[in-house]
Amino acid sequence: MSIPAPLMSRTMEVEKDWIDYNGHLNMAYYNVLFDRGADEAFEKLGMGPLYAEERKLTTYTAEIHVCYVRELHLGNRVNATFQLLDFDEKRFHVFQELHHVDGWLAATSEVLTLHVDMTGPKVAPFPDDVLANMKAMHAAHAALPKPERAGRSIGIKRKS
Repeated sequence: MSIPAPLMSRTMEVEKDWIDYNGHLNMAYYNVLFDRGADEAFEKLGMGPLYAEERKLTTYTAEIHVCYVRELHLGNRVNATFQLLDFDEKRFHVFQELHHVDGWLAATSEVLTLHVDMTGPKVAPFPDDVLANMKAMHAAHAALPKPERAGRSIGIKRKS
């Protein structure tokens, strides 16, 4: 399996129903765009739509941190990157960037995802084939620099 580093999604377009009363993309729909981009990466990892249906295994988001860098508007076209930062037998840590087709950064998303057995539901180890794909993607992404916004915490910084 050839794995780009980072993975890049197909081009997606901001839809009319996603625009809020401020005239720009509502914050919730940045997550929709990131999720759609991640779905393409999950397919490469062997966890596409049939994975849940046939194997009764899926993923749940445990934690997400989105940084809104620049506003998106109706009709803007974007791509989402996907960089696998780390993983273990039941979890994986991903960093994504949402770029306008003109190249500028619109938002970033850092996510910790759990692998789940739907019969529980309960957190469960990846099957061997998916774990092998995870290892291959992690190796391909290991040469990428750590994203500047990865690992940030949220809070109000006070002057002393």
